[in-house]
Amino acid sequence: MNWRKWLDDFVIAGKGILLATKEKRFWYGFIPTFLFFGLLMNLLAGGTSKFDLMFALGFPDALGILGKNFIGIFGVGQPFLDWLPIFLISILQGILIGLIVLLWNKKREQNAGNLGSAGIVAGLIALGAGCPTCGTTLLTPLLGAIFSTGGLAVTGTISTIVTILAIVIAFFSLKRLGVETYVTIINERFLAKKKASNAKTTRPNQSKKRQQEKEKNEKSN
Repeated sequence: MNWRKWLDDFVIAGKGILLATKEKRFWYGFIPTFLFFGLLMNLLAGGTSKFDLMFALGFPDALGILGKNFIGIFGVGQPFLDWLPIFLISILQGILIGLIVLLWNKKREQNAGNLGSAGIVAGLIALGAGCPTCGTTLLTPLLGAIFSTGGLAVTGTISTIVTILAIVIAFFSLKRLGVETYVTIINERFLAKKKASNAKTTRPNQSKKRQQEKEKNEKSN
């Protein structure tokens, strides 16, 4: 394994993510994804009991439970060790979706067609193959239902392993999408500079040509 290339790819991916944060369309994907998955993971942190309680209590109290879990995304009223993995995975998931939204829009604008679609498809496959948040949120309540109270230790251990694996998978997915984002943005900037340079070159030539034609007409008259 070429560790130097592997590390270089992560550095390029990091630059790609930083460049993406300067684009509005990245935030269009990041913010709703971060909030949605953060809320979902907080609601499912203890299995499905919160959903059962919401249905039992009715709308006003259910809204209060939703509000409490929403502010829990930012650590309000949450133990630090319980909040940190949920927050980290929500951030990673938000970045993944934000990059996909940004890349899809840029590829569409560049009219790259099939030439550019391969990178998007690869990113979607990477995301779908190891959706970190989905794996964690769906497996944890399932384990709680299977093992019940007597198996909380087993459930906690497996849930911790799944969370660690989810974070690792998310980082590898980010590497792929981050590199694709960096290449796409740099290529876009290069083409924009080239177009501007060609425009500057064309304008003086056109002015010179018009001046020559004017002088020619004056001589003929």
